[in-house]
Formats: sequence, structure tokens, C-alpha cells
Amino acid sequence: MNGLPITEVGIRNLGVIPSFQWDNIPKINLIVGENGSGKTFLLKGLYSAVRTLEEYKRGDDIRSIAEVLAEKLRWTFQAEKLGDLVHRSSEKPLSFEMALGDKSIGYQFSRSATSKIVSVFAPNGGKEGNSIFIPSKEVVSLFSVILKSREVDRSFGFDDTYYDLVKALCIAPTPGLDHPEFAKVRSIVRNMIDGRIEYEENTGKWVYKNNKNQKFSIGTTSEGVKKIAIIDRMLANGYLDNQSIVFIDEVESALHPTAICQFLDLVALLADKMNIQFFIGVSRKHRTFG
Repeated sequence: MNGLPITEVGIRNLGVIPSFQWDNIPKINLIVGENGSGKTFLLKGLYSAVRTLEEYKRGDDIRSIAEVLAEKLRWTFQAEKLGDLVHRSSEKPLSFEMALGDKSIGYQFSRSATSKIVSVFAPNGGKEGNSIFIPSKEVVSLFSVILKSREVDRSFGFDDTYYDLVKALCIAPTPGLDHPEFAKVRSIVRNMIDGRIEYEENTGKWVYKNNKNQKFSIGTTSEGVKKIAIIDRMLANGYLDNQSIVFIDEVESALHPTAICQFLDLVALLADKMNIQFFIGVSRKHRTFG
């Protein structure tokens, strides 16, 4: 299965979403709504399905696709039991279908579901590439806290969107990713934030280094710079490529208008030059930005 973008979605009874149908999905998508309207639920639902396909049969993983999906849903939504994800006012089961080009994945389960999903249909093979979810809260300053919460304590608190992002940031930059289009994108991103973020193994901390190689504490770095810098990091280490799909929750969170415009310029650039598809959640009060 080649990393085709999401083209169609059909959802019934997922959380606060009673019914949702979306066809002919483009490359850049803004999902606008009031707080509590289901924007994050929709983004997490799409992300869980995409990452299930990407994790399925990867490496030595022998889990069935139903097992991968059940675990992904539980840790992404932090649900004690899967049935908690079913729309509360409906007696009908949760139903999810998503098409990626000529492939699809779908599943159903009722409110009585605990930790297993019986009804799942999907392609025999998985999806290539790596997709990522950028949550509303900044993650770089919470790096060690998130890792401890998930890998030591194994407790709810930071869901899979945070944990997956932290793991992606852990990957060291890869030399040789210098084909012309990639190099152009990296250069533009570096100029946007006048530098980069780096992880120092000896201190176990992230730092910001400007283009003059001056080092600053990550805590004193602006939210806008950090959000753009994590994209740069995942380009540098090869995690993101032209088969990736990026989900962004509350893009306006903690960003001033200039930073929002810079970030959206980056989104447009990556969609155009690297063919990355974006799904971006926006609070209704910010619908006119950019």
C-alpha cells in the first residue's frame, strides 16, 4: 500500500460525533468548530486509523490489525474500555470507514466492547510512511515527563499523540537527506525560526540553537519557534516524507498571529513541495486568521 492521502471518511457514533461524512478530501484541511464540537475527536479518530495501518506488520510486529487498532484507540483516546467511545445517546454501534486512494480501513463496535474489536476490515498490507499528530500542548519542555508517564508508569495522562511525537523527536537527524526539494524546504524552515532545536544526550535536555550556533534554553524559546522547530526536526531525521499525513490540534494555541501565519506558510510549503497531507483543527473564534 503506497502512502496515499485520505480521500473519504464516514463516521457514525464516535464520541460527540453522531454522524459525519466527508468525500473528495483535499491536501490541506481546516476543521473549524467551537470547543467541544468534536474537532479533536475527529482528528484522533483519523490519526488512530492511519497509524494502525502504518504500525501493522511493521518490522517483527505479529499483532493482528484488530489488536493494533484496539491498542491505538485505547491509548489515543485514553479510554478505560473501547465502548466508552460510542456516542452516549445512541443505541447503535460506533462505525468508522476511511479510504486512502483505492484502499480502505473500517471497524465497528458497540458500547459493550472492552479491549477487543471483532469487526475490522483493512488491506492485507500496511501503509508506508510515518504520520504524526501535533497536539495543542507543547511537548519539547515536557519531553522527559511524557516518556516517564508512558514507559515507566504506563499510566494515562499523556495520550498516544504526545507519546508518538516524543518518540519521533528522539530519532537523531540523518545525514544525506539532501535531494534538491528536501534541501530547499529545510532551508526555508531554518530561516523561518533562525535556527533549530537539538537534544543534548549528556544533559538529557532540549536546546534551541540559532543560525549563529548560539545556544538557548528551550524554556525561553517562543511557542511558535518550538512548533515549527519540531517539524524541522522530523524532516531532518527522516520521520516525515512524502507519504506522511500530519494532524494538528488547535494550531492557534499559544501562538501570536505572526507565528500562526508563519506556521501555515510552512504547511502550504510542505503540502506543495513534499506532498504531505494536513488536517488542522481550529477554534471557531480564530477562523479568519491568515
